[in-house]
Amino acid sequence: MDASLPQEWSALCVLVFVLGLKHGFDADHLATIDSLTRFNSRTRPCLARRCGMLFSLGHGFVMIVIALLVGTLAQHWLVPAWLTAFGAWVSVVFLLSIGVVNVHAVLRAEPGEVVRAVGLKGRFLGRLAEAASPFWVALVGALFALSFDTVSQAALFALTATRFGGWQHPLALGLLFMLGMLVTDGANGIWISRLILRADRIAALASRVMSLAVAGISLLVGTFGVMKLSLPAVAAWSERRESYFGIAVVSVVAFSFLLAVRMSRGRSVKIG
Repeated sequence: MDASLPQEWSALCVLVFVLGLKHGFDADHLATIDSLTRFNSRTRPCLARRCGMLFSLGHGFVMIVIALLVGTLAQHWLVPAWLTAFGAWVSVVFLLSIGVVNVHAVLRAEPGEVVRAVGLKGRFLGRLAEAASPFWVALVGALFALSFDTVSQAALFALTATRFGGWQHPLALGLLFMLGMLVTDGANGIWISRLILRADRIAALASRVMSLAVAGISLLVGTFGVMKLSLPAVAAWSERRESYFGIAVVSVVAFSFLLAVRMSRGRSVKIG
């Protein structure tokens, strides 16, 4: 199950941190943090700026618990061979779907309208999208971690970490993953809270840059995932290159995010 992950501890730590950064740019994260930030922006501006960070803390806490449980049970549990392929296909379907819906959101947006990232899981939040306290925002992040793709990812890290020793190694990987999410989700929450204060053409353009970047990366990574699962030659070529792919994806999205941030700076125009 862990053939594609590095077998050296330092390389594994770097990869898990990078994957945490990348996970923070997930469209579901962006869309939900957007909703939570917008809901609190007028009445609780301080909480609004911290929504991304609180969301990541809740999300990361659940992943750490899962990693510890799997790491503890790993010696007594043999992972079914089909679980890896099934989890990979679930991730691919989610990535391709997220890419399509975000491209559609950009295309259907009116000129001058700020485009909001579109997620899939966030549609099932209901009243939780109106979380108005640090605890409830963190709880939303925790609930987002209770999905097959997130659970399988945490389990993969934990099973790989058990090769290096006891429960401390799965815990360390869980903390590194959460730290990566904190960086990207925290920055995203702050950016959205500032973008809400603007109602001009630059803000609309900045939101399109970010939405198209997320959509494009989702489609590319999803398509590459299909090729890996379908073509053994591609799977063999990509082995031990996961860290490079992760760094490339994070770099592209981070550049787009920084570009969008730079475009949205300047004198704020209050929304009436």
